[in-house]
Amino acid sequence: MRLVSETGEQLGIMSPKEAVKIAASKGMDLVEIAPSAKPPVCKIMDIGKFKYEQSKREREARKKQRIINVKEVKLRPNIEDHDFEVKTKNAIRFLQDGDKVKVTIMFRGRELSHPELGRELLIRVAALVKEMATVEKDPKLEGKNMTMILSPKQN
Repeated sequence: MRLVSETGEQLGIMSPKEAVKIAASKGMDLVEIAPSAKPPVCKIMDIGKFKYEQSKREREARKKQRIINVKEVKLRPNIEDHDFEVKTKNAIRFLQDGDKVKVTIMFRGRELSHPELGRELLIRVAALVKEMATVEKDPKLEGKNMTMILSPKQN
């Protein structure tokens, strides 16, 4: 096996018994780093310290991950202008927070015979948020609802 010291310098190729003896003389552990290499690579290190450092790196990586939620904004096809502006402001706020937004138009009764009204409304929402969002899923009628999904643009 190829042996690497705790400082990172190459100690050469030797038998496993010799490597274990060297590690024991330094009061450290022998850890196999690359088992698939020819010959396998081992390093002299403190295994407790190594595991601690590794768990620390994993915690840091987990902190940097961002969980993306999907927020929903529900509208009706004959919504008033002010209500539409309020709902659009909510959608913009959700997008700024980094969440995806599902915009839903709810149809009732005879409103379902005019799906083009809902599509126009969704296109209007998409036009208002086009600077900060991309349309991930185009408007689609599913049962009595028409939905569109917006995702925040990556900076």
